[in-house]
Amino acid sequence: MKLNLFDRITLGVAVIFLGIIALRPLLTPSIAHAQSTNRQFYVEPGIKTLLSPDRTKQTQGKVIVDLTTGDIWGFPTSQNAPYPIDAAKPQPATSVPIYLGKFDLAGMRRD
Repeated sequence: MKLNLFDRITLGVAVIFLGIIALRPLLTPSIAHAQSTNRQFYVEPGIKTLLSPDRTKQTQGKVIVDLTTGDIWGFPTSQNAPYPIDAAKPQPATSVPIYLGKFDLAGMRRD
């Protein structure tokens, strides 16, 4: 089979592009991260009664568990709403978290 000029140019361009794809990791390697910066959260469904660790404050709110650290946070809401509401202000309300405790995730080992 004899290749004409068009076939040779097409094959040459294909070889050049494949070479670029193959050499790209050598020229610009991707950055390796020792730890992931992504945090995973579990949001408990529904509204729960939040009791502060010092037992001085009790309110309704959402419970969120940080699955990477085991920390448990409570975000107070009002009026059994799934999000914070402040009827006195026209701006959206911000809920400040209450630290409720921690799950020892490292203790979950099968021996």
